[in-house]
Amino acid sequence: TVWCDPSLKENSSEVVQPFLMGCGTKEPKITQLCLAAIQRLMSHEVVSEAAAGNIINMLWQLMENGLEELKLLQTVLVLLTTNTIVHDEVLSKAIVLCFRLHFTKDNITNNTAAATVRQVVTVVFERMVAEDEKFKGLTEEPPAVQGNSNRRSVSTLRPSAKDAYMLFQDLCQLVNADAPYWLVGMTEMTRTFGLELLESVLNDFPEVFLQHQEFSFLLKERVCPLVIKLFSPNIKFRQGCGSSASSPAPVEKPYFPICMRLLRVVSVLIKHFYSLLVTECEIFLSLLVKFLDGEKPQWLRAVAVESVHRLCVQPHLLRSFCQSYDMKQHSTKVFRDIVNALGSFIQSLFILPSAGNTSSTSTPGSAQGGPGAAGAGGGLITQAAFEYRGTWIPLMNVSVQGSAKATYLEMLDKVEPPSIPEGYAMSVAFSALLDLVRGITSLIERELSKQEQEAAMREEAEPVSPPQRARCPQDPMAHEVWEEMVNACWCGLLAALSLLLDASTDEAATENILKAELSMASLCGRLGLVTPRDAFITAICKASLPPHYALTILSSNTANLSNKVYSIQGQSVQMVSPSSESHQQVVAVGQPLTAQPQGTVMLTAKNIQCMRTLLNLAHCHGGYLGTSWQLVLATLQHLVWILGLKPSVGGVLKPGRAVEGPSTVLTTAVMTDLPVISNILSRLFESSQYLDDVSLHHLINALCSLSMEAMEMAYGNNKEPSLFAVAKLLETGLVNMDRIEILWRPLTAHLLEVCQHPNARMREWGAEAITSLIKAGLSFKHDPPLSQNQRLQLLLLNPLKELSNVLHADIRQKQLECVLQILQNQGDTLGPGWPLVLGVIGAIRNDQGESLIRTAFQCLQLVVTDFLPTMPCMCLQIVVDVAGSFGLQNQELNISLTSIGLLWNISDYFFQRGEAITEELEREEAVLLRQAQDKGEPLHRPFHPAPPFDCLWLCLYAKLGELCVDPRPAVRKSAGQTMFSTIAAHGTLLQPPTWNIVVWKVLFHLLDCVRKSSTTADKEKIESGGGNILIHHSRDTAEKQWAETWVLTLAGVARIFNTRRYLLQQLGDFFKAWEVLLDHIQSAALSKNNEVSLAALKSFQEILQLVTPIKDTDKLDALAMDVPPVLMESLQVSGPGRPLVRSDSLAERLAQRYGAQPSLPPPGEELDDSALWWSAWNTWYRIGTECTRPPSGGTDKLVFVPSQPFLTALIQIFPALYQHIAGGFSMEDLKKLGVILHGAVSVPISSDSSPFILPSYTEAVLTSLQEAVLTALDVLQKAICVGSENLQVMYPAIFEQLLLFVEFSCKPPQYGKMETKHVANAKYNQAEWVALNYVPFAEQSLEVVVDLYHKTACHKAVINEKVLQNIIKTLRIPLGLKYACPAESTWKLAVSSLLKVLSIGLPVARQQASSGKFDTMWPELANAFEDFLFTKSTPPDNLSIQEFQRNEAVDVQVVQLISTEILPFANFIPKEFVGRIMSMLNKGSIHSQSSSFTEAEMDIRMREEFSKVCFETLLQFSFSNKVSTPQEGYISRMALSVLLQRAQDVLRRYVEDQRLSGRCPLPRQQVTEIIFVLKAISTLMDSLKKTQPENVDGNVWVQVIALYPTLVECITCSSPEVSSALKDALGPFKDFMQPPVSKVQNGES
Repeated sequence: TVWCDPSLKENSSEVVQPFLMGCGTKEPKITQLCLAAIQRLMSHEVVSEAAAGNIINMLWQLMENGLEELKLLQTVLVLLTTNTIVHDEVLSKAIVLCFRLHFTKDNITNNTAAATVRQVVTVVFERMVAEDEKFKGLTEEPPAVQGNSNRRSVSTLRPSAKDAYMLFQDLCQLVNADAPYWLVGMTEMTRTFGLELLESVLNDFPEVFLQHQEFSFLLKERVCPLVIKLFSPNIKFRQGCGSSASSPAPVEKPYFPICMRLLRVVSVLIKHFYSLLVTECEIFLSLLVKFLDGEKPQWLRAVAVESVHRLCVQPHLLRSFCQSYDMKQHSTKVFRDIVNALGSFIQSLFILPSAGNTSSTSTPGSAQGGPGAAGAGGGLITQAAFEYRGTWIPLMNVSVQGSAKATYLEMLDKVEPPSIPEGYAMSVAFSALLDLVRGITSLIERELSKQEQEAAMREEAEPVSPPQRARCPQDPMAHEVWEEMVNACWCGLLAALSLLLDASTDEAATENILKAELSMASLCGRLGLVTPRDAFITAICKASLPPHYALTILSSNTANLSNKVYSIQGQSVQMVSPSSESHQQVVAVGQPLTAQPQGTVMLTAKNIQCMRTLLNLAHCHGGYLGTSWQLVLATLQHLVWILGLKPSVGGVLKPGRAVEGPSTVLTTAVMTDLPVISNILSRLFESSQYLDDVSLHHLINALCSLSMEAMEMAYGNNKEPSLFAVAKLLETGLVNMDRIEILWRPLTAHLLEVCQHPNARMREWGAEAITSLIKAGLSFKHDPPLSQNQRLQLLLLNPLKELSNVLHADIRQKQLECVLQILQNQGDTLGPGWPLVLGVIGAIRNDQGESLIRTAFQCLQLVVTDFLPTMPCMCLQIVVDVAGSFGLQNQELNISLTSIGLLWNISDYFFQRGEAITEELEREEAVLLRQAQDKGEPLHRPFHPAPPFDCLWLCLYAKLGELCVDPRPAVRKSAGQTMFSTIAAHGTLLQPPTWNIVVWKVLFHLLDCVRKSSTTADKEKIESGGGNILIHHSRDTAEKQWAETWVLTLAGVARIFNTRRYLLQQLGDFFKAWEVLLDHIQSAALSKNNEVSLAALKSFQEILQLVTPIKDTDKLDALAMDVPPVLMESLQVSGPGRPLVRSDSLAERLAQRYGAQPSLPPPGEELDDSALWWSAWNTWYRIGTECTRPPSGGTDKLVFVPSQPFLTALIQIFPALYQHIAGGFSMEDLKKLGVILHGAVSVPISSDSSPFILPSYTEAVLTSLQEAVLTALDVLQKAICVGSENLQVMYPAIFEQLLLFVEFSCKPPQYGKMETKHVANAKYNQAEWVALNYVPFAEQSLEVVVDLYHKTACHKAVINEKVLQNIIKTLRIPLGLKYACPAESTWKLAVSSLLKVLSIGLPVARQQASSGKFDTMWPELANAFEDFLFTKSTPPDNLSIQEFQRNEAVDVQVVQLISTEILPFANFIPKEFVGRIMSMLNKGSIHSQSSSFTEAEMDIRMREEFSKVCFETLLQFSFSNKVSTPQEGYISRMALSVLLQRAQDVLRRYVEDQRLSGRCPLPRQQVTEIIFVLKAISTLMDSLKKTQPENVDGNVWVQVIALYPTLVECITCSSPEVSSALKDALGPFKDFMQPPVSKVQNGES
């Protein structure tokens, strides 16, 4: 070890000298030792500059002698690296020495020298760098470099820099084959080595050239021209054209080593000094592009492509190109050219088979075992490759992503061009392409993101400023550059990538290509470059679909891409070749989505891969897709279709079976992929929630237009439609609920169109989507909540309403199911949405079928049961309307009926919540009124101006009223019952004025409608009520069914008039209403339907039994049901032990609210009702007149005859009515009544109902009608009894009426011209009319007459109106008929009545004799006696003897009456009358035999008793001393003589006959006659004995005595009866046997 003394360095020359000398010996061993020692010294830095120079000189000599060459190099290296003392010539000499050694013949030396040279050059530049460091900051700017005057030295440079400069300058000289300036002594030099050195300097020390202008100058002036010059052979060379005619000189062939090194230099120049050498680089780059040309040698293209690859991994550089060239006006579009050249290069590899590379032209199968082999054998692993139209190019792994690791640019040792393996160039170009895309996109995106962040921060800092869109960068320049870059490169990239994508057979390669296309598309999207974005997306889309797949949107898009400059590229984009099919594994076969059915299409694994990229694109970059959503979605739709994915809940697509056609075939590989794809698809739409509003709109628009296409396609055929778009619209809507407002309208508007589509499946999904969205929207937790955001709520519900316009039932079904779910889930919070929801429920039509109506009705039921309290009161009216519309629908009767039940429930709800509802309605009303006034319009609302709560009731009543005239009887019945029950139960809540509307608009309107329908109803028989329901015969025509309705309605209205009369009478027009009601009752009563007419009368009865409002509490209980609570409360009378009625009842509170206390009349003051009752009487009279008027026509079977119950009811009304009108009831009215009573009784009944009405003929019973008639008269006469004097004039009329009825016993009344059969002869089953048995009625009437006469005989009117005469006249009929009477009882009753009447009437008549009022009665009475006593009718044959005797006793009674009541008062009685009586008695005493008697009965049938009485009376009268007038005496004397004369004749004839007949007995009659005569003689004798002698006419005595001999002659008769009679006759003669008295003549005895 040597210790270094500082002084040693100063004296180093001396120290080194011996060693130098040692080297000079040229003795190898010594030389080696000396060199080692010198190196040792140098390494200790003890060598001075001078010593160094000496050392170099010595080394030079050794070199020239060729000694220790490696040691020399080592020594030079040590010398230059250990210190910096060697400069200038010494340095240059050292360098030249190394160069010289490089060119020796010895390989080792050669290589070592080369390495040393490289190191030495580096050292020189490193020194300069170090020197610059040392003087950093101290130097002032060096003066500008003047022209290149002195090449030797540059005075401005420091020592190390000067060395470097000289060295670099000489390297250039050497490469250019010029003499060096500084490196003196160079003998030879190669260009390749020179280029390598240049490259290493430029590469390792770029800052030297950038910081020092002298060096920059060298670059510009020396290096670039040199490079361009050296490139020339490569440029001119064309493969295949050896020498051309024009230039005789042979063209220099490109030389691989130089060419390759030049390219390396160019790469370095571009990389480091681009900014200095803009123009030069433009040339270099253009050259590079040219080298890629297909006519250049393969190796040249390979190294060129490697160079291009080096550029492609430097995005900043690419950006600079773009800025410096492409964006300048008159500059070459360098960047564009590079990209296009790469593209063309790739295409040329497919199109031109590479010369000299036979394998690529041979069949792919043979060359590399081919992909086919792999497919077939399955054992081989397929090599990654591209295949296009039979050209097969393998893909090699050439470099790591993002670094350009070159192969041929590194082959510095090769002199001959290497053979390039197949596929190498393609692989590099492919990598370059990918790196290019990766570089550009990541660069621009990085900067974009940075800008967006800055913008965001700026916004935060100053939130006031209008927010700028992040996409508008602050540096517009940067943006322009990016756009230019993309615009420049996209065409070329797309052309190349599409081709590669089509040709790729390797999954990884495909993935890379797709990634590149995807990042380009996304970048274009971000930069807002629509055309390129769409172009890239189109490419991916096309690749996803099977080849030649007809998808218009894509082909039209491709055609728009103006790519005309690059013809090859243009072709390759558009011509997607069929070769694609051959080398791809088919993984799915499915149906194409087209309108016309085609065959199947196949999807390859690559298609699926592309599809996933597409999904990825949409998922990650959806925000930048804008209008190209359409492309993406259209493609996805087709893929989804081919793969057979079908939508399921929420719009998610799930693998489903295809519905028709050759079903989709999927390999297992795809089967496992499908859930993943479907998942990504869903995630894609889920991610739409991260899109901004504009992008979201693009997405929605795209989906809508896709859906429109699908709809177009699905028209007119029943093929399965594509539901992709609809399903995805649903999914998108669901995930964007938080901002649903911005997309709701377009979304739902489109879905509503889908819902109208004729294709059921399409429709169904439209509805599914729209209802799911609505449900989701309502249940979503919006901010602010829906309850505070009514606008949004209505917006959400609106489409639900719109669905009502769709005619398809399945859609309505979905809609209603949705409503049901909404009600179940959100019913409580619907609030302002209620009208809309109710509108939907109520939008039912009859053509919609039952199930729809049933679903809708379920909704309504839910509303009514659960939600009435939660909805705004304004909606209650809608609920009523909707419930009503369900009542009116005619599809489902049960629903109609149930809905009427709902209306009842609703009314109940109104009743219970009345006050709350009233308040809320009034608030709302006030608001509406204000609004209406502001607009200057009247308030439109039904039933205005009634208070709103009343209007609600009126709407309810009006609805029920509509239902009451429904065509279906069951509905009418139910509605009617409900309506009247509600009015009865809740009517108290209405304000009095509202009752006006109820009466006129509701009740009377209803009555009008019902009357009209009933009168026009069809009389056709209805066979059965649908199904197997039997209809009762009383309802088997529409008319009969309407009749029931009429009955119900009328009864209901009448009941309301009855129970609410008090309230109604306070309305102004009660009388008018009363008249109208009576008119209805009248028309119903006169309708030709027994049921209606009878019911009408019942209603009539009901309104007549009205009691004036009660005053005493006892009746409260009884009427509590019917009397309005208001009324009860106002009475406020609490009886003992009765709690006070609650005084704050709802009705009263409402009344207070409206300030109208219901007013009651003060006690004791009745309302004046008479007008009402007279109106009722007139109606009654009209009904009676009409219905009892007999038909005018002939004997038509179809005549309508009122039924008995009807007439009975009619007549029964009279007594009640009379109570109210008694005061003014006049004679005129009585006559009217009489007509009706008479008419009613005359009406016959039809034989088929007679068994029910008529008693069996033998029972003497009155029908209820007859009883009613008598009752009516009874009421009247009782009223007259107690009435005033002037009423009593009506008695005669009543008698007249009753006597008419009495006549019925003998001649039943005629009813028009109708033939009535006697009931006994009628056959029950025939439609005949049967006269009733009037006998009991007539007899009853007669008894009434007798009774009444008994009471009224002495009344003036009765006397004046000759009532007695009329009675007798009437009785004469049955008395005359006697046995001919219809009933035996009649004449018997007539006789007894006559006797009774006479017993009362005769005294009166006698009293009034002088007045002459009874004059006409006497003849009438005489006639009556005569007709009865000497009747023309013969007794019936079957009359028993006892019966005959009883009848005879009656006759006897009559004679006795004459003898007691008439004859004694003969002087008060007209003579003619007495005369007639006498002749009658005479006639009675002379017995005329009748020839019809049997012998046995003869004596009884002769009425002997009667004759005897007559005779006795006659005699008594004859001999009575009371005979007032000679005339009477004469009459009786005459009668007596006639009688005696007759007795004489009979006896004589008898004696004669007796003699003649001998032993034969005489006929019975003759015997009877003789016996009678004998008895008469004995009676006469008795009378004579009793009478005063002076009363007897002498003539009589003569005749009596003259009889005696004749009697004696009879003694011989043989008949014992005659003998005993004879004995009785002869006996009294003894009284005459006395001595004769001396005759006194002339007053003397």
